[in-house]
Amino acid sequence: MFKNVLVYRIGPAWAPDLTKIEAALDSQRFEECGANQEVSMGWTEPRGEAGGALVESVGGQWILKMMVESKSVPAAVVKRKAQQRLDEIEATTGRKPGKKEARDIRDDVKLSLLPLAFTKRGSVLVWIDPSERLMVVDAGSQSRADDIITSLVKNLDGFAVMQLNTQLAPSTAMATWLTTQEPPAGFSIDRECELKAADESKAVVKYARHPLDIEEVRQHVADGKMPTKLAMVWEDRVSFILTEGLQVKKVSFMDGVYDGTSKEKEDGFDADVAIGTGEMRELIPALLMALGGEVVIDATAPAADTSGALASAGASVVKDAASGSMAAAAATLVSKGNTAPENWPADAPF
Repeated sequence: MFKNVLVYRIGPAWAPDLTKIEAALDSQRFEECGANQEVSMGWTEPRGEAGGALVESVGGQWILKMMVESKSVPAAVVKRKAQQRLDEIEATTGRKPGKKEARDIRDDVKLSLLPLAFTKRGSVLVWIDPSERLMVVDAGSQSRADDIITSLVKNLDGFAVMQLNTQLAPSTAMATWLTTQEPPAGFSIDRECELKAADESKAVVKYARHPLDIEEVRQHVADGKMPTKLAMVWEDRVSFILTEGLQVKKVSFMDGVYDGTSKEKEDGFDADVAIGTGEMRELIPALLMALGGEVVIDATAPAADTSGALASAGASVVKDAASGSMAAAAATLVSKGNTAPENWPADAPF
């Protein structure tokens, strides 16, 4: 079910309500790109049934789905046609267009070609565990996850999230595991990793489908190359790649995990959600424990947010209460060490 796992802690100010989420997201249902529209994003039915619910609840776990459609015009085509217009202007007027005019012409050419461009669609699953106040985004990039968080923050009153932070930096823990060949209980090291030097050389060493319990790997670590990616297996049930940014990539459920589940359309979705979230609800805490545990923020800020906005030293406001304006880059509150975000309620449970 999940291919990538980006985990966030949901702030204490948000009160989970399935009915309210459904109503809030209904105004943001996905619509196809217009003729001159380059990108369209919106929420769609997780089950794939037209007109169905936008939030599916299976065993107390909530599943949402963001659909993204984009059009792409080849840059070479835009450049060629824009150059033709520029040449025509110079030939007929005797003057060479300036930089601003050339840029405007390129934009006009691109806009004129958009109706002819092919569309590409992709979707991203979002899993909310209301009881644990966790949100998982199955996004391959941080920018896509930020888009989703921005939409949720904009449409759900009081909604804010922050990325998980652990006592041990993932790169430090992975270096120890590779050096000692003693991964934490329940985990085993697989056959893929990436090591990167922190000095000016920025040297990178990659291993793929290769044993990692060799002296060469230990020597690279001893020489200062820190792991940025490491393939691991948990309980012989889930394989994945852990990154230095605490992202879990290339998630794959091992043979036997889905054995005995129905393949019928009407209950296949429920089975996939129940099993997928069930495995992740055990894997995520185990991984956090392997990294020394989740950092507990020592929140000392006032319980009330008088400005209507949340902020921290490492991130900016997610919503301006007065104007309702949004900043995509500020959708995620990222904790820095043990520093509490400004105005984060003192009774926060994390």
